[in-house]
Amino acid sequence: MRGVQKIGYAWAVSAGVNAALAAISAKLFTSQIIRYGLVILFNVTMWGCYVNSLKALSSLQATVTNFATNFLTSGLAGYFLFQEPLSFQWFAGAMLIVVGVLILSNSSIEKKASKE
Repeated sequence: MRGVQKIGYAWAVSAGVNAALAAISAKLFTSQIIRYGLVILFNVTMWGCYVNSLKALSSLQATVTNFATNFLTSGLAGYFLFQEPLSFQWFAGAMLIVVGVLILSNSSIEKKASKE
């Protein structure tokens, strides 16, 4: 994987984590001002990271990586912070999402274009 793609995936993962932090802060804080302030801050940061990821990755790779990171981070935060149960189906789905992201990360649009 090239350096530019690695940076793109780092931005996409950061976007997913920030999206999850927005949801977590909405559940964690009782003060309306703090809650809304953090949700706005994390969402603005998430969009900035996502836009940067689009500069290095295809929109499919950036979106799927962002979604997968958000899903995994939100699920694990729910388990550790809010004692929400995670079923076997959740872990199976999470594993399939990670495998899908790995498959997509190994198949870039540039490789497909050079084969045609």
